[in-house]
Amino acid sequence: MPTSKKATAPEAVALPVLEGEEPWTAEEVAEQRAELKDELERLERRIAQTEAELAAILRGGTDGAGRDPADVGSSNFERDQELSLAQNVRDMAEQLRLAIHLFDKGEYGLCESCGQPIGKGRLQVFPRATMCVACKQREERR
Repeated sequence: MPTSKKATAPEAVALPVLEGEEPWTAEEVAEQRAELKDELERLERRIAQTEAELAAILRGGTDGAGRDPADVGSSNFERDQELSLAQNVRDMAEQLRLAIHLFDKGEYGLCESCGQPIGKGRLQVFPRATMCVACKQREERR
């Protein structure tokens, strides 16, 4: 007589919490990982769109011959702003990739600086965090 195997959900990763915090539920863990993936996909679409817009700006040229100097300056400023914003989005996407990598390695939720839990509350608000509040504040003061 054949035995039927019951489909089971993948085992939830136990994420670290700060003292006094409620442990992560399997549902919360799944939601956290899904949020990381969804945000990364959204940013990757934004990066592709921004790079297409930048390519169009750059194809327009920076020549300036026959153009008012103020217009050239404005165009250059706009281009520089777009480049800066595009780099910020790429940086956020890289943070998300790192968070997903740490999640898959079972190291998500631990501070990359001190090794202590980042905190459930912080991760729910800022899922791509890789440092606890104290270490992040120390880093920003430098």
